[in-house]
Amino acid sequence: MARIKRYLMAGATLACALGTAYFMQAGAAPVAVQRAAPVSAAPVRITAIELTSAPALPAMPAPEGLPPAPVTRVVARDMPLPEALPGDEPAPGFACEAAMQATVLDGAMVRLDVSAPCKPDAGFTLHHTGMMVSARTDAQGQAAITLPALSQAAVFIAAFEGVAGGEGAVATAEVPDLAGHDRFVVQWRGDAESLRLHALEYGADFGEPGHVWSGAEAPEGAGRLVRLGFDMPSPAFRAEVYTFPTQSAARDGSVALRLEAEVTDGNCGRDLEAQSLRIGPSTGTVVRDVVLPMPDCAALGEFLVLQNLFDDLKIAQK
Repeated sequence: MARIKRYLMAGATLACALGTAYFMQAGAAPVAVQRAAPVSAAPVRITAIELTSAPALPAMPAPEGLPPAPVTRVVARDMPLPEALPGDEPAPGFACEAAMQATVLDGAMVRLDVSAPCKPDAGFTLHHTGMMVSARTDAQGQAAITLPALSQAAVFIAAFEGVAGGEGAVATAEVPDLAGHDRFVVQWRGDAESLRLHALEYGADFGEPGHVWSGAEAPEGAGRLVRLGFDMPSPAFRAEVYTFPTQSAARDGSVALRLEAEVTDGNCGRDLEAQSLRIGPSTGTVVRDVVLPMPDCAALGEFLVLQNLFDDLKIAQK
């Protein structure tokens, strides 16, 4: 069939050549043309077609068999059994996890012992019923903090700084003695000397017996004030907590609470933000946000006194 196609192509080419010659002659001067007698074309018959096939490939030799592998027979009775089969290896421990233990003390106080061996000299924040206090582990990753409980079913959380997911430790404690105490908390973040809480018991004035505050050399009063977070550099979460043993009060009377703000380089000309919490058997928990517009820096060393932060504590002997 391929050859037949080649023949048809050759005939077509020849016909084109003849036509070209005719048109070229037609453009010249007239010449007498003698027409040849018509030629009859007889069909070509293709005969003696012989079919062929591709030559057969030589037969491939069969692969030689691999030599048999040696077989070693082991008889179980020839193998001595060990006296004791090996047991499962113990799972690796998590010695670096932080842990915290709570111990209840007198006066509705709680001692928190934090152990974080893999976090030496690491800062963390203690969270308890809305109160936040900054603290730090020592060179061995240990820390001990004593703070007033603010709820009878107390929950304490130590959250380490700069740890994704809030890695830390949790401790709980039951503090039934809290029902016999009233507590007043002022907390803020910033300079250590920005705020001070003053308790004036039974009508005492500043500097008189019954004036309880952190600057007194020998506090004389029925109540007690503790400072938290003041051993940390700024900025840190700090708090002052005043506690009065209401249930065991020796006499009737009242306690007035005053908040003192000192104008410092760190807060002059700015708004000083703080928060107060009051916890008592008759009041429950009362939270207030405090914003104090501080004077400009020309008033460095002066003090502002906020008298209405807390309602006076009324004491009725039972």
